[in-house]
Amino acid sequence: MSTAPRLTALDALHRSLGATMTDFAGWDMPLRYGSERDEHNAVRTRAGLFDLSHMGEITVTGPQAVDLLDHALVGNISTVGNGRARYTMICREDGGILDDLIVYRLGETAYMVVANASNAQVVLDALVARAEGFDAEVRDDRDAYALIAVQGPESPGILAQITDADLDGLKYYAGLPGTVAGVPALIARTGYTGEDGFELFLKPEHAEGVWKALTEAGAGAGLIPCGLSCRDTLRLEAGMPLYGHELTTDLTPFDAGLGRVVKFEKPGDFVGRKALEAAAERAETAPPRKLVGLVAEGRRVPRAGMSVVANGEVIGEVTSGAPSPTLGKPIAMAYVDAAHAAPGTEGVGVDIRGTHEPYQVVALPFYKRQK
Repeated sequence: MSTAPRLTALDALHRSLGATMTDFAGWDMPLRYGSERDEHNAVRTRAGLFDLSHMGEITVTGPQAVDLLDHALVGNISTVGNGRARYTMICREDGGILDDLIVYRLGETAYMVVANASNAQVVLDALVARAEGFDAEVRDDRDAYALIAVQGPESPGILAQITDADLDGLKYYAGLPGTVAGVPALIARTGYTGEDGFELFLKPEHAEGVWKALTEAGAGAGLIPCGLSCRDTLRLEAGMPLYGHELTTDLTPFDAGLGRVVKFEKPGDFVGRKALEAAAERAETAPPRKLVGLVAEGRRVPRAGMSVVANGEVIGEVTSGAPSPTLGKPIAMAYVDAAHAAPGTEGVGVDIRGTHEPYQVVALPFYKRQK
């Protein structure tokens, strides 16, 4: 028996705006409001407004909250300063990636872990299990927050009109409490688009008022509502991994080219340490397939699961692919054999329905904003 998808606090507003809705990780979410290309380009050149309330917030508090997180996650959370955030991962004992996360330090002994919507329950269950023996509480706060993101070069000026927070002093991967449109919020300078922007954690009952205030503040700057479809092409251009595509339980952070998030130097043991030490050694001595960018020479679009080929042999697999509005060509991320991973490698193609379409191997990301 199927269950009805969950609705965010902004559901009625999305429908009033004519959004095309889709089921994503058990949530009814806006896929697009109009043209995906227009929404993508708005974020690159002006600003876009996103409902991200499907993300999973988990609060960890108590005298040993940081000890728990250092044990449960691969990153060194003890070095995260008050009001700062860190990108990290939670792995299985065998080193496989359960999810990639952002951890915010909210206070002396309080942290918020933000998991991907599709993995929120898995992450919550793992943290609860790993909390045994620690003087810390793990709390499911998914229903306590709505999450609104404003992303794009115009976003600081738009948000500044309706907040008392010092946005100029707010660094990338930092968050501070403030008010937005007169209501309390955690204002974080984070995002998943490759652009400057902010993510606003607030009570669900305040979401509609804040969305409308941002819409009004951004009217003159070209702000438009944006759906999950353009969020995917934006993160793809920025070379950002998506769980279930570039990251899975079959891969360790080292397999994914993200070994830098694993901090062996932190004190104490952590879940997966032994397996990850072996994975780090393998990555140095016998590199596994590497994650690369592919840019099409033609117009056919690669999709996840398609084979990457060279000299008639399969050398890898596409993990994500889409037309790139910024580059004007189809692009993809793919894991390929190390021998074919160098930017500029010739003779590489993607098997699209039996035809080997030529692609150029490039370094990631495809797009990097001008600072």
